[in-house]
Amino acid sequence: MTMFRRGAPLFVQALGLVIITLVAAQLIAIAVIFNLPPPPPEFYRSSEIVRALKTGQPVQPRDGRLLVVKQRGSIRSTGPDSIRRADFKAGIARAIDVPVNRVEMQIDNGPRFFVRRLPVNPPKTPEDDRRGPARGPREPFAREPGPGGPGAARMQGRDEPLIFGDFKLGVRQSDGHWLVVEPKPTFRLDSWQQRILLILLLSVIAVTPLAWLFARRLAQPITAFADAAERLGKDPRTPPLNLSGSTEVVAAASAFNMMQERLRRYVEDRTAMVGAIAHDLRTPLTRLKFRIEAAPDDIRPKLAADIDQMEAMISATLAFVRDTNRPAERTKLELSSLLESVVDEAAETGGDATVERAEKTVIEGDPVALKRLVSNLVENALKYGGAARGRVYAEDGMAIIEIDDDGPGVSPAELERVFEPFYRGEPSRNRQTGGIGLGLAVVRSLARAHGGDVTLANRPGGGLRASVRLPA
Repeated sequence: MTMFRRGAPLFVQALGLVIITLVAAQLIAIAVIFNLPPPPPEFYRSSEIVRALKTGQPVQPRDGRLLVVKQRGSIRSTGPDSIRRADFKAGIARAIDVPVNRVEMQIDNGPRFFVRRLPVNPPKTPEDDRRGPARGPREPFAREPGPGGPGAARMQGRDEPLIFGDFKLGVRQSDGHWLVVEPKPTFRLDSWQQRILLILLLSVIAVTPLAWLFARRLAQPITAFADAAERLGKDPRTPPLNLSGSTEVVAAASAFNMMQERLRRYVEDRTAMVGAIAHDLRTPLTRLKFRIEAAPDDIRPKLAADIDQMEAMISATLAFVRDTNRPAERTKLELSSLLESVVDEAAETGGDATVERAEKTVIEGDPVALKRLVSNLVENALKYGGAARGRVYAEDGMAIIEIDDDGPGVSPAELERVFEPFYRGEPSRNRQTGGIGLGLAVVRSLARAHGGDVTLANRPGGGLRASVRLPA
């Protein structure tokens, strides 16, 4: 029994891959978040929006996309205004001198979109001197002081409301149309979306090599099993599997090798038994030959003919067993040359044998076995059909050998039965023609031993066609 090197079970390997993948993705996400600066948000000042409404021209904000002005027939309302949104709309209405009910604002209700107020040039206090330099233009990101907090006096000075993110602010005109200001639409991704894609891309790059190695390790035993099954179908004596891998793979390979060994012993035992029986039958047949000498003259010829036929069947059986037990020697060979040599030998003995098509087709096989296969088909065609016309060509990855004859053919019910050992159809395949009934059985056995098969078919114009398909 072949020894195997066991590895971790597939369950453990798959679980480990999942855990490593998750950990790697999280580590990459953490590295990206901690090493890249926070994405700057887009915000728009009320003064920039007012300027766009008054001029009707695009305005470039300091911290956002270009503000564009459009004429629209309507603007969708987003429901009741919050305090900050109402205050923002009121400030815009005062700045452009229109009633506040003519101002409508459409924003997403998500957490990214809200209104804040930005202190502009507040008076300095002693507390500010103790705190150090004032904040720069990013002041709007600080927490807004409450009405009773220490910064309440600062908020009572000049201030400017801000709006973050996408929005649409419309002012209804006297003709019923709306003058709408909004950031210029763009197909670009936001900064946070770009970072998510970056994390995803880096995770894929980091995990792909590991996943590829795992998939390759998982697929290799399956491919080896498929190859071993293919070899076993061609030759039961093929070497056993020798795999290393997970516990499940080792167990499956061990079971496969045990099955192959049982099949090999089964075939060899049955073949040896048939050979022994055929060999032992020769002794009583020899005794019968001597004893029929004392038989009456009118039955002696019939008895002798029966004994000769039995001896021929025994000889054919022993030859079949001998060929089956012979170790196969596979090598590269060219089928058209093989067919031509067999046909030439048949033609030299007076047979009507020709080669009609001989494409150069190379396969790996046993030269002795394949020559016997072709010889049996040519001999059958000459014996039962009077002529043999051979062809060799390749089709769909298979090498095809065809032998046609001009005989009466075979009834459809017997096209498969003629491959049974010692089966002889009537009237063509009988003892007068010398057939034993093992020729086609040998042909099919040899073809299947090479991973192929053989079939018979009656040709429309008369005669029989034998087709052998072998892996190219």
